[in-house]
Amino acid sequence: MAKLSFYDAFGAYLSGVKHASVNTFASYMRDIRQFSDYLKLTGGPALEKADNSTVTAYMDWLRHNGKSSATISRSAASLRALYAFGIENGYCYSNPVRDVVIEKTVKKLPQILTGKEVELLLKQPDLSDMKGYRDKAMLEVLYATGIRVSELINLELDDAILSAGMLRIRSESKERLVPMYPAAVKALSEYVESVRENMIASPDETALFVNVNGTRMTRQGFWKVIKVYQEKAGIEKDITPHTLRHSFAAHLLENGADIHALQEMMGHADISSTQVYTQVISKELRDVYNKAHPMA
Repeated sequence: MAKLSFYDAFGAYLSGVKHASVNTFASYMRDIRQFSDYLKLTGGPALEKADNSTVTAYMDWLRHNGKSSATISRSAASLRALYAFGIENGYCYSNPVRDVVIEKTVKKLPQILTGKEVELLLKQPDLSDMKGYRDKAMLEVLYATGIRVSELINLELDDAILSAGMLRIRSESKERLVPMYPAAVKALSEYVESVRENMIASPDETALFVNVNGTRMTRQGFWKVIKVYQEKAGIEKDITPHTLRHSFAAHLLENGADIHALQEMMGHADISSTQVYTQVISKELRDVYNKAHPMA
């Protein structure tokens, strides 16, 4: 059997050995394909023959073409992983990305809502129609659990364990249970027991949350829902579904939640992702101090 190309072998490694998610796989392979295209465009060496100067020139090319520091850092990380794999599997003998210096990305802290802003947002759905009950349930569930919007729209009806006040979250063969506060359980129960069956297009529909056509809610559909209520509430901050996830995390830590318990609830593989929210709280406290202290 013919040996796979460097590019294809790395793709097979990502999917077959590392079991990378669809999004992670696509991101790595896109970065590598773009570098390969650059090499062809500039008459550079083959992918496995690239050296430090070639990679450095590529990073400069990305920068000159308006790519952000975050994009350049991600591209370098993808190439670093590619060449580490190449060395282990005999495609190349050195990692040309190892000594490449990348500008550090300035990470923006996630924007969060205040407790009052969250209350105001959650009050906006009009419970005079079915859509209002659905929207109320979605907003309450998102803030109660801090789940990702992709997890929210992928919820199945049987993931709502209402008798226990819990929500089952499934993602990439993993599963976790997240508790909900009473108001969220109430909103979700009212939607499930009195509204959902009148909204679904087919009795076979398994999605917990459906759109006005009676089929599974989409990311874009829920994004529009959030924007409608942001405007209705008169909140100036740019609210996205992820804003409620960030707010959930920051508010729990602010009120004494254990960071490891929060990590589990949010489904973070790495604790460093959860620790970002301690920085948010520190910034909020500094802002309060600077505004309120007479000597600040």
